Amino acid sequence: MSVELILQGGGINWKKSVAAIWRARSQRLRPVTRLDLVSLNDLLGIDRQKKLLVENAERFLSGKPANNALLWGARGTGKSSIIKALLNVYSDQGLRVIQIDKEDLLDLPEIVDELINEPYRFVVFCDDLSFDEGDATYKALKSILEGSIELPPENVLIYATSNRRHLMPEYMHDNVQSKVVETEIHFAEAIEEKISLSDRFGLWLSFYSINQDQYLEIVDQLFGKVADQRALHAEAIRFATSKGGRSGRAARQFYNAFSGKL
Repeated sequence: MSVELILQGGGINWKKSVAAIWRARSQRLRPVTRLDLVSLNDLLGIDRQKKLLVENAERFLSGKPANNALLWGARGTGKSSIIKALLNVYSDQGLRVIQIDKEDLLDLPEIVDELINEPYRFVVFCDDLSFDEGDATYKALKSILEGSIELPPENVLIYATSNRRHLMPEYMHDNVQSKVVETEIHFAEAIEEKISLSDRFGLWLSFYSINQDQYLEIVDQLFGKVADQRALHAEAIRFATSKGGRSGRAARQFYNAFSGKL
């Protein structure tokens, strides 16, 4: 069965469903029935990133030019959550999200073809995106980001999260052929190829590890008022140490493990 038949014949009622996940084995979009109800106010320490992504989303929804977005940086810092929160804010204004795994990006052009005439605005979301050396699936993503002979659709944007700034592995030997010509850096071909993919994202948002005060602020927001805040903070710090670092994700996991106990 073709992608077109799956999307149109037995496809999504976008009036009722605000999000879907691409299932490559069955070649269909599955509606999301249980949304993560995270809100932008739940995400602390990333005010700049929220502001820029909200501005981009509002331009997109109003029909103005908007950018594909790459959210890169440390793990557990809210990269994925901020996109879920955007959907919760703007789904009533026509925003829809389709999540696709990196391994299924070869299906992306056909999926996008079936969205062009829909009256909604779609964010195609690829979480934890990166490519190994020799992986050619990124070429399908390139064509959607900036088009080929055909312009990219006006009602589709790509939002990706990654731990890698340029999405692809970078090695010291890649720099051997780089040179400086009249104070200008001319990158080697290997580096140019790697930068060319991430460069197609017009909005770059960087996420960094949080300090202890920011971590405890998130913990306090999750727990609310407790009888002994010092004991709460001591347990939270121990938990983060056992996890190997402080992050919003670690704070949420600490809450899941200790809520009701302290």
